[in-house]
Amino acid sequence: MITIRTPLGPFSMSGDGASVTAAAFADTPQALIAGTPDGPVPEAAVAAVHAYFDGDVGALDEVPVAWHGGTEYLRQCWKVLREVREPVTYTRLAELTGRPAAVRAAARGCARNQIGLFVPCHRVLRTDGSLGGFRWGLDVKRALLTHESTHRP
Repeated sequence: MITIRTPLGPFSMSGDGASVTAAAFADTPQALIAGTPDGPVPEAAVAAVHAYFDGDVGALDEVPVAWHGGTEYLRQCWKVLREVREPVTYTRLAELTGRPAAVRAAARGCARNQIGLFVPCHRVLRTDGSLGGFRWGLDVKRALLTHESTHRP
């Protein structure tokens, strides 16, 4: 596990040597790592987080992640979240997973995301455009969205 400083406070990650397995805006991802490997984080992940906050919002896209646990649908939701480049609604996220009626399940996918920032659940909004929830607080979600809108190519 490693904790680095970001403009939004401490950001902790754990890994399995090749992939990020948990990531959180906190001093430790302990609440997230139950059942996931808590080992070395790839150096590319640390460099990507720094690059992201330096303005390269696509830097996180190529960093491998490894999901542990979750249903087949949740893993599908997390996979789709990695492909989302701009804000979408929970309804649109459900559509992108191939199950347009599964809006609540898509929201649960965001809530159960263990690999924050790398699996960008912060990009999912309510239908009315409001922020909805975010495990690390709405101030962090708002700051991430503002950062990305400022630096998006």
